[in-house]
Amino acid sequence: MKPAHLLFATAASLFSLLSLPSCKSGGGDTIKIGEFASLTGKEATFGTSSHEGTLLAIEQVNAAGGVLGKKLELLTEDDQTKAGEPANAVNKLISKDGVVAILGEVASSRSLEAAPICQQNKIPMISPASTNPTVTKEGDYIFRVCFNDIFQGGALANFASGPLKAKKVAILTDVKSDYSKGLAKSFKEKYASSGGAVGIELDFNGGDKDFKGQLTAIKSDAPDAIFLPGYYNDVALICIQAKQLGMNIPIFGGDGWESESLLTIGKDAVESHFFSTHCSIEQPTPEMIAFVAAYKKRFNGKSPDAMAVLGYDSAMVLVDAMKRANTTESAALRDAIAATKDFSGASGKFSLNADRDAVKALVFIQIKGGKFTYNATVNP
Repeated sequence: MKPAHLLFATAASLFSLLSLPSCKSGGGDTIKIGEFASLTGKEATFGTSSHEGTLLAIEQVNAAGGVLGKKLELLTEDDQTKAGEPANAVNKLISKDGVVAILGEVASSRSLEAAPICQQNKIPMISPASTNPTVTKEGDYIFRVCFNDIFQGGALANFASGPLKAKKVAILTDVKSDYSKGLAKSFKEKYASSGGAVGIELDFNGGDKDFKGQLTAIKSDAPDAIFLPGYYNDVALICIQAKQLGMNIPIFGGDGWESESLLTIGKDAVESHFFSTHCSIEQPTPEMIAFVAAYKKRFNGKSPDAMAVLGYDSAMVLVDAMKRANTTESAALRDAIAATKDFSGASGKFSLNADRDAVKALVFIQIKGGKFTYNATVNP
């Protein structure tokens, strides 16, 4: 017979083992998923859209019975479009809330701030729309459901020399944005290597209000077009001031333009200009049609944008990986996300490559009649 204190220790150990959460679906009554997004601040439309898409996905999954026998619980932190806040947000979600995975962010700078923390803690992170190539280089727990700017920059360079017939392009870059700098670099390399002439290259600080000095210098350089890889709020003001200076040349950029606020701020000054983005809600696929209908029903008739679509797809990729892994254990979940192949998302069909980037098509949008109008598709 064992002494009483050993019997008590054995019983306590057995009780502790029986009380451990199931390894298949995580502890507690729900599976906690973290999200960080810019719900306030100067780029709040990005975070609001991606959050709404993410929320719709979570609600649909829960209505269908959840995952691994449990409902999903979405815990969202507002990073306020401020440096320093993404780190605070993901640290809280991981250490205090105990999330099994994190969704976010749209902006590359904010994803780059959060990614090392997720990597260190071995918590899978899926960005809906951060396109800077370095984001997924932070480690093997970092993923995205969008293309990167090597592909986007090349497509924009081909667009400039092709449909735009621009032999000389000026570049205006936001030096505070990793997204803007990365996309400018990719564009410049491809455009120059294909025979295009890069004209004057100038920069600005995101949040500036007066761009007339840069625009006057660009006008004097007489380019055929201006490449503006920025975010919608700055882009709208730049287009307004370019119009005031009588600059009647095409201005074009990337997915950072994607916001209805570009139209409400820029009005007729953004008319006829172009940008590349991840998808068009005009795509006639069953997945996009179903998503748009569900989104409008959930959000009182509001039309989604590409950031909402990608927020939805990021959540659905995570759910699909959970089902295939049959667990929320971090390494197994990471491996399942990495194995995502031929996923039929609302934004289109895509697979994740060895660098954990989505291999997928890109679309061009032209602003016509005060609306975003589908122009062309570029396949990878």
